[in-house]
Amino acid sequence: MTDDKKQKDDLVFGRNPVSEAIRSSRAVDRILVAKGARTGAIVGILAKAKKKNIPIKDVDPKKLDYMTGGANHQGIAAYCAVKEYSSVDDIFDLADNRGEKPFIIILDEIEDPHNLGAILRTAECTGAHGVIIPKRRSAALSYAVGKASAGAVEYVPVARVTNISNTIEDLKKRGLWVYGADMNGTNYRDCDFSGAVALVIGNEGKGIGRLVREKCDEIVSLPMKGKINSLNASVAAGVLMYEIASKRT
Repeated sequence: MTDDKKQKDDLVFGRNPVSEAIRSSRAVDRILVAKGARTGAIVGILAKAKKKNIPIKDVDPKKLDYMTGGANHQGIAAYCAVKEYSSVDDIFDLADNRGEKPFIIILDEIEDPHNLGAILRTAECTGAHGVIIPKRRSAALSYAVGKASAGAVEYVPVARVTNISNTIEDLKKRGLWVYGADMNGTNYRDCDFSGAVALVIGNEGKGIGRLVREKCDEIVSLPMKGKINSLNASVAAGVLMYEIASKRT
């Protein structure tokens, strides 16, 4: 099977297939609706999607034609995850089963699927118990993410939450110290990562959002000795995850 064919396996299209995907236990990342197609049976399908808090996006009909290879999509399609999402409690259960203090990665709007996949791969290698992503404005568990993770997507629980800031507050109440990776923070080598830890990695271009940054207990930075002042998100995450892993052992 070619990569193009596998990537299309993420996409379900047509009124009945999309409706069944929503009704089943399959994880649906988002619904795509052709502009002008919100009529008839599609209205009912979208109502079911809204009840499950599935994001809905209007797209140009020509784009939907292209994405479905010219098939009869009936004005609607859905991106489905290659793996079921976990809950935040599942992540804590994994840490408890291992007899370890929780080590969680929080991704604040990481949009590149290759970055998400690379972060999942490093998270698995460094013993992280799970990754938390937002439901909106984030890469989802697509085939591209699974491929970039080199199989780690099968072993690292990924939880999707509605609000990252609120989730950080909940994690802090459960005893985690939350570190945000951003500029103008404490040198990461001077931090004590030995306890229950959550590491926040921000968007590839914007970094951590203001509200999320304010919720962090501490901001940590990687010293930059060259002429550019930032690293790729997955590279920065990898350096910090390995530093945390070394302090935890």
